Amino acid sequence: MSLPQLRTFIEVYRRRSLSGAARALGLSQPAVSQHVASLEAQLSHRLFERRPRGVQPTAIADDLAAALGNSLDTAEAALATARARSARLSGTVHIAAPSDYLGEHVAPRLGPLVEAGLDLRLHIGGRAALYEMLLDGRVHLGLTASLPEDPRLACQGVGEENLRAVAAPAIAARIAAAATLREGLAAVPHLAYDLDRPLLRSWLEANDIVLERLPAVTVPDLRVLRASLCAGIGWSVLPGYLTREQRGDGSLAEIPAPREVPRNQFYLVWARAALRHPRVAFARDILLRALAGGG
Repeated sequence: MSLPQLRTFIEVYRRRSLSGAARALGLSQPAVSQHVASLEAQLSHRLFERRPRGVQPTAIADDLAAALGNSLDTAEAALATARARSARLSGTVHIAAPSDYLGEHVAPRLGPLVEAGLDLRLHIGGRAALYEMLLDGRVHLGLTASLPEDPRLACQGVGEENLRAVAAPAIAARIAAAATLREGLAAVPHLAYDLDRPLLRSWLEANDIVLERLPAVTVPDLRVLRASLCAGIGWSVLPGYLTREQRGDGSLAEIPAPREVPRNQFYLVWARAALRHPRVAFARDILLRALAGGG
């Protein structure tokens, strides 16, 4: 069994598709079929049952995938990292993240990648869009505050953000003057990233507050929400790093959490197969060090 054949097997197994594996590996579909057929001949067992849409692994394929685990990804990543250290890098690396995190945390730490000879293409995306871009190969690395569930993706933590409820001082005082915090929050319009209210919901749940009213304003850019809050439009929950300056100069005031200030973990995420490429392995290692060190 050769390393290319095993890599092809793993990609077909994870994607349940010969054509999907071919796109991920940069191979033709006949080449992928040939790799699978060669492995089946060596094992004297069929690995996949062909279906109208994709393929279904057999029990033998399940056993082989379990035996390989993530060892193939680890070995390929180690080889790619070694190659990156021994040669001048070139090529393009695509990185995706939410706009505010990209601007505040990621962009200032990209210098070493450019100095190493890489071209960077930065993309804006929330959780769902980011995972989709990673899985279809449009981006190599992504940053998100959620843990990926798809086994084709891997991740590592790169820091935390604390979530703080904030409003313009007059709005915060109005909320504080209510009989209860819940009544005060409910009486003032709130702003959110989207209708699912991810940050705001985390803060409410951590503090055992139920708020059924829909957001008055939604926008998938937290810096726009911050500007709206500074203008005196409602209240919201934002990452602490994004409001530190405004809380310091008094343009925003914190609404004290009655129980706790919740925290979100941020993760660097990549498709396991992407680390075959030296430039991607190098960029991942640099970003892990830079972002974890940057807090």
